[in-house]
Amino acid sequence: MRVTRVREVASGSVEWTVLTVSWAALAGLTLLFGGLRLAGHTPSLETQAAVYLVGMVALNLPHGGYEHFANLRRRVARFRYGYVGAYLLMASAFVGLFLLAPVAGLALAVTVAVLKGGGGDLHVLRATTGTSHLRSRAQRALAVAARGGAVMAVPVVAFPGPFHTFSALMVSMVDPGGLAPAAQHFDTTRWLVGAGYGAVVLAHLGWGFRRRTGDGAWLADAAETLLLVGYFAVVPVVVAVGLYFPLWYSLRQVAREFAVEPPAFEGRDLLGGTDAAPGTVALRAWGVLVAGALATAAVAGGFWLAVPNPLPSPSLRFGLVAFWSVFISVIALPHVVVGSVLDRGRGIWYVP
Repeated sequence: MRVTRVREVASGSVEWTVLTVSWAALAGLTLLFGGLRLAGHTPSLETQAAVYLVGMVALNLPHGGYEHFANLRRRVARFRYGYVGAYLLMASAFVGLFLLAPVAGLALAVTVAVLKGGGGDLHVLRATTGTSHLRSRAQRALAVAARGGAVMAVPVVAFPGPFHTFSALMVSMVDPGGLAPAAQHFDTTRWLVGAGYGAVVLAHLGWGFRRRTGDGAWLADAAETLLLVGYFAVVPVVVAVGLYFPLWYSLRQVAREFAVEPPAFEGRDLLGGTDAAPGTVALRAWGVLVAGALATAAVAGGFWLAVPNPLPSPSLRFGLVAFWSVFISVIALPHVVVGSVLDRGRGIWYVP
């Protein structure tokens, strides 16, 4: 396993530049929205919804498709077919769960967001600033929970109104008012979630501090974890989630990819290999892009038809945010499980 320490990362390297952009993006947004709040200005929910849709649909979705392409590009055909089959099977199971028990589906969607954010970040740490302070499976699990948990746990406490509003809309796609029984306890449970998450962060940072080796890995981890907490505590939740994935998750996965050696070929290259003519590579890349777009559209269309009320709000933007939040979870669950957990040798977050 390759670990690149902070002091060993050249300041002019591509991965360092990309990491810096991700840090600057979240820090800048935190300062911007912090200043707006101090001045008494908060963007309307309609505006926040528009930002979310641009961030999650236009900016982040293409990167998700690219992660799968990069993983499958050099695999044998049999593996590719099994991968796609398992992906569709798990996505279908998620849809079935959401239709039968939308509250449980919502809980799974929240869990998926935590695992994707935290799991992806852990692999970025391994490839870039290092994980010398994370010496056990328990520590790595805490790192996933601390980093990924910021995406959901912090907004529950900082922005309970919008968080509850959009959660209720997501459930009402299948069962209008279905979140009401749980909502009556929301004021209590959100503080329990906040306290639990705070304990996770303290345990993660404290345990890591005790096991730090002086190479800067713990310091980078602590700074990034606290940046995530501050970002989700200050930036309105709809904007924060919508921009987190393209400006943090996706950018950092690009840095990870630059920091590691590409995996070895196992089968025929989907783009034709290094000896293929540029025109052939371009044509195949275009074909893969179109196929991926059509497949995603087909899954989205199928989900739209399966859900009784895909736009659960008179506001088109609110309805689209609710629909997309569930749909992106439908395809994100196999993204994490099939693309990483079950593909330990390679996977979408590959680090040798």
